[in-house]
Amino acid sequence: MELKNKNILITGGLGMIARQLLPLLKEEFPKKIVVSDIIPLPDNVYINSKNIEYIQVDLRNRKDCKLLFKNIDIVFHLAGIKGSPKRCSECPASFSIPMIQFNANMIEAAYENNVEWYLFTSSVGVYPPAPIFYEDSMWKGFPSENDKFAGWAKRMGELHIEAYNIEYNWERTSIVRPANVYGEYDNFNEYSMVIPSLIKKGINDNVIIVWGDGTQIRDLIYSGDVAKGMIYMVKNEIKDPVNLGSGVGITIKDIANIVSKRFGKKIIWDISKPTGDEKRILDITRMMSYGFKPEISIDVGINKTINWYKRYLQGEDVYVL
Repeated sequence: MELKNKNILITGGLGMIARQLLPLLKEEFPKKIVVSDIIPLPDNVYINSKNIEYIQVDLRNRKDCKLLFKNIDIVFHLAGIKGSPKRCSECPASFSIPMIQFNANMIEAAYENNVEWYLFTSSVGVYPPAPIFYEDSMWKGFPSENDKFAGWAKRMGELHIEAYNIEYNWERTSIVRPANVYGEYDNFNEYSMVIPSLIKKGINDNVIIVWGDGTQIRDLIYSGDVAKGMIYMVKNEIKDPVNLGSGVGITIKDIANIVSKRFGKKIIWDISKPTGDEKRILDITRMMSYGFKPEISIDVGINKTINWYKRYLQGEDVYVL
């Protein structure tokens, strides 16, 4: 699949992965890139290229969603709703309903407009609890209670694709299931995930309080590596669902130690708080067999994220589309 001279659509275009994806796509010399998101273009984001267009759109609106696809050849559907397990359990409708709506609208519009290729961003949350997640094991159980609503919404997104494959023999699709993604432009609000939460505490607090005892194991992947993996899957027209992860588990304790060392602050473990599943690692055999491998180590990735967040807090963050 050549990306040169193609019209490309990125949904969720102001998100963490999309901001890594866009500059990589520019290097492929597409004809045009349409970047879409639900919010107006922020004051610190500028368009500096005649072949980049930003469109504010709510993908839950079926009609508006379809308008995005005019003359589009390739779609990177990244739009999703990200939040901590605590946030998901408190506001499940805010996660599951919108994602089911816009994922259904997107695959319908992609098929009706006969796009050349469509990439869907799924999630590690689709898997039933297990120490290691294999692509073919997804339907052998239900998503974890910690991922129940968002996990099922992403499963439904994958089912929408399968339905079009079966009924219309439309197989121009890739599905990627990223591990826990982190990096610049991550969500640093009160419902942030583990790495941005620890970084924020490292900057703002006298000590770093971490939920649990630190023994929980996670598979983490830098957002830039996810973006590269997405392009790789599209260019190679890989139709099988593919895990995008490091394949290596790292404990919450190790992550906290990296952050605490950077800020020189003590860690306090709060074992009274919930911690989520004990171990979640993606099997990356399929990813490796197709020839893709992540490049950024956890230490380097966390330091990149810290450096960006400091610039952001100082008002020095400017992003050019």
